[in-house]
Amino acid sequence: MGGSTLAILAGKRLGPYEILSAIGAGGMGEVYRARDTRLERIVAVKILPDHLSDRAELRERFDREARTVASLNHPHICVLHDIGQQDGTDFLVMEYLEGETLAERLKKGPLPLDQVLQYAIEISDALDKAHRKGITHRDLKPGNVMLTKSGTKLLDFGLAKLKQEASPEAAAPFSQLPTMKSAMTAEGTIVGTLQYMAPEQVEAGEVDARTDIFAFGTVVYEMATGKKAFEGKTSASVMAKILEVDPPPMSSLQPMTPPAFDRVVKKCLSKEPEKRWQAASDVCDEVKWISDSAFQAGMAVPSLAARRLKKRVAWAAAAVAVAIAVIAATALYWPRTPSLETHTVRFTVGPPEKGSFNPAPMFLTISPDGSKLAFVAADASGKQQLWIRALDSPAAQALSGTDNPNQPFWSADSRFVAFLADGKLKKIAVSGGPAMTLADAQEVVGSGTWSGEGVILFGFGTTISRVSAVGGAATPVTMLDPSRKETNHLWPYFLPDGKHFLYSVLSATTENSGIFVGSLDSKEGKLLLRANSNPVYVPPGYLLFGREGTLMAQPFDAERLQLKGEAVPVVEGVQFNPASVRSAFAASNNGVLAYRGGTGSLFGGTGAPLTLTWVSRNGTEQRLAAPIHNYLAPRVSPDGQRVAAGIEEADGQIWVYDLSRDTLTRLTFDGKYNYDPVWTPDGKRIVFRGAQNRLFWQPADGSGPAEELTKSELNRINIAGSFSPDGQVLAFTEFGSGLDLYTLSLKDGKPQPFLRTPSNETAPRFSPDGHFIAYASDESGRFEIYVRPYPGPGGKWQISTEGGTEPAWNPKGRELFYRSENKMMAVEVTTQGTFSAGKPKMLFEGPYQPTPLTSTNYDVSPDGQRFLMLEPIESAGAAPAQINVVLNWFEELKQKVPTGKK
Repeated sequence: MGGSTLAILAGKRLGPYEILSAIGAGGMGEVYRARDTRLERIVAVKILPDHLSDRAELRERFDREARTVASLNHPHICVLHDIGQQDGTDFLVMEYLEGETLAERLKKGPLPLDQVLQYAIEISDALDKAHRKGITHRDLKPGNVMLTKSGTKLLDFGLAKLKQEASPEAAAPFSQLPTMKSAMTAEGTIVGTLQYMAPEQVEAGEVDARTDIFAFGTVVYEMATGKKAFEGKTSASVMAKILEVDPPPMSSLQPMTPPAFDRVVKKCLSKEPEKRWQAASDVCDEVKWISDSAFQAGMAVPSLAARRLKKRVAWAAAAVAVAIAVIAATALYWPRTPSLETHTVRFTVGPPEKGSFNPAPMFLTISPDGSKLAFVAADASGKQQLWIRALDSPAAQALSGTDNPNQPFWSADSRFVAFLADGKLKKIAVSGGPAMTLADAQEVVGSGTWSGEGVILFGFGTTISRVSAVGGAATPVTMLDPSRKETNHLWPYFLPDGKHFLYSVLSATTENSGIFVGSLDSKEGKLLLRANSNPVYVPPGYLLFGREGTLMAQPFDAERLQLKGEAVPVVEGVQFNPASVRSAFAASNNGVLAYRGGTGSLFGGTGAPLTLTWVSRNGTEQRLAAPIHNYLAPRVSPDGQRVAAGIEEADGQIWVYDLSRDTLTRLTFDGKYNYDPVWTPDGKRIVFRGAQNRLFWQPADGSGPAEELTKSELNRINIAGSFSPDGQVLAFTEFGSGLDLYTLSLKDGKPQPFLRTPSNETAPRFSPDGHFIAYASDESGRFEIYVRPYPGPGGKWQISTEGGTEPAWNPKGRELFYRSENKMMAVEVTTQGTFSAGKPKMLFEGPYQPTPLTSTNYDVSPDGQRFLMLEPIESAGAAPAQINVVLNWFEELKQKVPTGKK
C-alpha cells in the first residue's frame, strides 16, 4: 500500500462504494470516506495491507472473522457493513462516524470524572458483547475509540481474534492493523500499540478476553489522569514496566478519583490474567455501581462512607462543632428509620484561605442532593473563580477555567454547575475538566435552572429563555404582558415535573409584580404570590421566597400549582438585593439550607464591616477615625474635606463624614437603598441612586429635599458615574438587559446614549478637562479600561493590558488609575491634542474591598497622592463574611406549620 493508493483510488469505485476523500493513513492501511451507491449512505472504507492478499489461508480466515464481527450489534461498536476485494485490493466497509478519537481528545488533557465513568461503562459493555461472541479485540487503545454525539464507538473489531483459532502465529497479522500511528514507533509486531499491550501480548503468549480487560485498564487510566499507565524512552523500557511495574494510583494524579474506581482499574492491570477481572461484564457492573454511588442523589457508598467517617473522627479532635455539623449533613444520605431522631444543625462556611466571597447575592447556590455548595470567590491574588465546597470536606476547591463567573446554578443530578462568563452560558463538571459553552448570553439578567430532562431556563434579556443542556440556540418561553406593564422575568426554578417552573415578574406597577408559575408549553404565566423575590421549590411541598430580608416558606401543591395555608418565617437577616429582587439563599431537595446574612445591593457590599483608609501611592495606610460600617462607593468632596458613601445597613442610606470634625451624618431619609453618591464639581450637591433605581440629587449639607433627575422603569437601573468639570453633564451607567453608558444634560434633563453596544460598558468617569470619558468594558471577553473622546466622535484607546475595572482620573490630570484584581494601577496619559497613554504600572496591592462592574469602591484625593480605600475589618469582634448552613431545617418548620395545615 502506501502513498500510491490514494492516487489510484481518488474518484474511483470499489464495488458499489464511490471513494470521496481520504480520512487517514498509517503504515498498515488507509481509510476513506465513501458513498454506498446502493443505499445512498456515507460509509468508511478501509484498504487492507498487501500481506492479506499474499496468503490465501489468511484471507480465508479473515473472511470468516469479518462475517462473525459483522454480526455484532451494539450501540458502542462501529458497525462492519461489508468486506470485499477488487483488483487484488482487500477492503472493509464500516459505519462512517463523525467526531474525534479518544487519542485526539487526550491531547487536551484528562477527561472529567463523569465522562471517564460514562465511557468506561460503554467500552466495557461493548467488550462484553464481543467476548460473548467469542471475539477478542487485541488492539484496544485510544486511537481505536471514537467519541461521537451518542457516546463512544469501538473501531477495528474487524481485526480481532476468534477464540476458537488455536494458532497465535497464524492469527498474528490481524492484530497488526492500527488505524493510525501512535506516539511511539517500535519495530516488529508491536508497532503503535505497545503502551496498551498486556504482559502476555508482550511475551507473545496466548491472548483471550482478559487481554482486552488489561488494555481497557490502560485506556481508562489515561482518560482519568491524562498520563499513560506505562511510559518509557525505549520499547524495552516500556515492556519492562508492563511486565514488572504497577502504575501509580489514579488518585495520586487526580485526587477526585473515587477509591473504588482506583481498585477496579488496578485489578484490570494485574500482571497475571488470573488475577484480573475475568469478564468485561463484571467490570461494567462495578463501574456502573461507582457511577451511581458517586453521582446519584441520596445514595450511600459503603466503602466511601467508611473513609469519610475516619476523616470526620479526625476533624472532631480538632473542631468538634464542625464535625457534628458534617456528620449531621451526612445523615441526610442514609436511609432513615423510624427510630432515627433528627435535629436542626447550624454551622458556617468561610471563604477560601486568604480569599473573599463575591459580594453579590446571586453568587451562591447548593446542589440538589445537598452535598455541595457552589459560590464565586476570590483567591489570595484577587482572582474570581467558581468554587465547590463539599459539606463533608474541610476546604473548598476552585474549578479551573471558570474565571470571572456569574450566577451559578446546578444540574438536577448535582454533577454539573452552569454559570455565566465572557458573555456565554457555560457548564462544567464538578469533578473537573474544561468548561463547555452552551449558548451566547450577553444579556442575561437573572440566574437559571436545569431540569432532569436536560432543559435549561435562564433570564435572557427581559424574558425567560430555554436552551438544551448540550448547547444550542436560546429560544424564549415567556413573553412580557404590556397590559400589566411587565418589565422583566427573572429567576426561573423548575418544579419536579420538569415542565412547569416558578419565576419572578417585575412590573412598573407594584401590584403586578410577584412570583408566577409558567410552563414550557405556553408563554403565559399564572400569578402565585405578590412578593419581590427569587422563588425556590423544595420537597415535600414548600415555596421559599424572601420578603425584605426574611426568608419565608409557604405550603405549595406542585401538582395542582396552588399555594396552601399561610407563609411563615424561616430565617431573618438574609441578604437581599432590592434592585434584582434576589435574596441570598439556596435550598436542596433534602433539607439543607444555605444563605448569606446582612443587607446588600445589586453591585454592592457583603455586609462585612469596613473602615475608611487612606493609602499612599507606595501602599502606606492611615485609617480614618470614622466608625466601622459596611460602606459602599466612597467619594471625596472636591475640596477634600468630606466623604460621601452609602452604608449598606438597615434600609441603606447615604451618609457624609466630615474629615475635620470626625463626624458621620446621615444625608438621605426618603425611601430605602439609596447608594452610589457623586459630588457636583462645586461640592454643593450629591447625586445618588434612589427609589426605583432612578437618579436623585440633594444639597450636600442636608438643607433641602431630594429631587428626581431621571425617570426609569423598574428594570432600568441608573448608577451615577461622574460630572463634567463645568457641572452641566452627568455620565451614568444604565443597567437594563445589559450595561450601557448615558449622559444627562442638566439644561434640558434629557438622557442621551453615549455608548450602547452588545458588550457591557460601565463606570464612566470624565477626565479633568472634560474632553474624554474613561470606562470599563468586557468587549474583549474580560473587563478592560478604555478611553473615548467626549462628546465624540472619535476612536478609543485601551488603557489596561491584563484586565481592569473601577477607573478614576488623577484630579490634577495626566494620570489615570484603575484596579486589576487587588492591584492599584496607574497610567500616565496626555489629553492635550491627541490622546496618548503610557505603560501601566502598579502603585500598591492589598485586599481592599472591590465593587463589581458598575462603580468604583475607592476615590482619589484632590492632590492625586492618596487613595481612599475600603478595608475589611475582621478583628475586634467583627465577624468575617460567611455562608450560613442549616441542616434539617424542616424540623423547625414543622413547629411553625401546624399538622394538617401543610
